[in-house]
Amino acid sequence: MNLCDLAPAYIHSIAPYQPGKPISELAREIGLDESSIIKLASNENPLGTSPLALGAMERELDELMRYPDGSGFELKNALARKYAVTSDQIILGNGSNDVLELAARVFLKPETSAIISQHAFAVYPLVTQATGANGVIVPAKNYGHDIDAMLDAISSETRIIFIANPNNPTGTFLPAPDILRFLKRVPKNIMVVLDEAYNEYLPDTSRFDTIKWLNNFPNLLITRTFSKIYGMAAIRIGFGIGHDQIIGLMNRIRQPFNVNSIGLAGALAAINDVEFVKRSYALNQAGMLQITSGLKKLGLTYIPSYGNFLSFKIANKKAPAVYQHLLQSGVIVRPIGIYEMPDFLRVTIGLESENSKFLRVLESAIKNN
Repeated sequence: MNLCDLAPAYIHSIAPYQPGKPISELAREIGLDESSIIKLASNENPLGTSPLALGAMERELDELMRYPDGSGFELKNALARKYAVTSDQIILGNGSNDVLELAARVFLKPETSAIISQHAFAVYPLVTQATGANGVIVPAKNYGHDIDAMLDAISSETRIIFIANPNNPTGTFLPAPDILRFLKRVPKNIMVVLDEAYNEYLPDTSRFDTIKWLNNFPNLLITRTFSKIYGMAAIRIGFGIGHDQIIGLMNRIRQPFNVNSIGLAGALAAINDVEFVKRSYALNQAGMLQITSGLKKLGLTYIPSYGNFLSFKIANKKAPAVYQHLLQSGVIVRPIGIYEMPDFLRVTIGLESENSKFLRVLESAIKNN
């Protein structure tokens, strides 16, 4: 028997995560100069990285021979002060994806299940399937989470419910009263993972302090990241905040050095870069208006978004052709057929000049396909 045949069937059946196409890959494929390509596929910050984080990471370079602080002591204490929790309630991860996987490994196993919304982040079913558990996919409501249907889907096998707020790739958002009503109805022996990777892009009128909810809901785990608005996607650092007993279990299986020294230093500095966050938010708001206005002029429909991206519809099954036209013109967006949305493309909000090029090329793509 082949050794690989001995791996569990649920591992064989996993379809690996498909990241956005890198600029270097497209340059190789079609012979374009990398500097002429714009990437609006992976929800990255077009302003770059927090300057405070950059300075701190550069100063860390002289110590690369040393192992990082495996406990992340300073960063966890800083996050604890910022969110008024204890450091024992915080776990650091190699991106928030790592935290999602740790939660799944702690609470899921074969013959258990996780509840996931249709069109929700692809990592949820991946980490679920990797444990041998069953992913219960609940049909979406207006491309977002139907929390009443998710409550109805709860069974004796349910161990985790994943909620992304705002959701990727649709950008939909659940207001605080809806989430609170949901949490009150979820049995306390089921973990609710509230993924808030795009929290900093929310307008003040929509933002609410979910961290305070932890006092009333010990089964709640909140995940956030430094990859998005802080511009540290390549460094891979995220964190989770929850009940100290849950965090303690997750730490039992966390790799000792899952967060590197450069990331720890950068994140510690980025927390205080209020000005960069403000500029990033303002740029995103202006860019969102620029792109939505452009899509309306082209007669295209889109899903209103609370993140730094927008999913828009291409009629008559022409989304693949439009996507290829954009690629050939040096514009990378994201096809989202893997999210059961084959007629949609997702575009990240970029700089004003990048948004303009995207809209020009998109107009050409529609006319020629």
